[in-house]
Amino acid sequence: MGASTIVFVKREDLRWISGKESVRVFEPISPYVYGRCFCEICGTSLGEILSPKDSFPIAANALDGDIELMNQSHEFVGEKPSWYNICDDAPQNDGHPE
Repeated sequence: MGASTIVFVKREDLRWISGKESVRVFEPISPYVYGRCFCEICGTSLGEILSPKDSFPIAANALDGDIELMNQSHEFVGEKPSWYNICDDAPQNDGHPE
């Protein structure tokens, strides 16, 4: 398991600059619901950047420029490694938030 900063974007707000042809999708296993996308060249996790939905999570590191946001929640806290410390007051959920 790896942890990364995920942001939800609206399809209409996402503009591809380059690299879409190098993205590969790995289909989820329950309870996960989104296909996991990775760059086939470098292996970078991209979140669900090819999702057909109107709003979807992507890895913040896939975005160009600075984004202003505050963490809203932590998901799957029950699966985090013991050495990973959560250092904010955002709500923590064992799975997907209800």
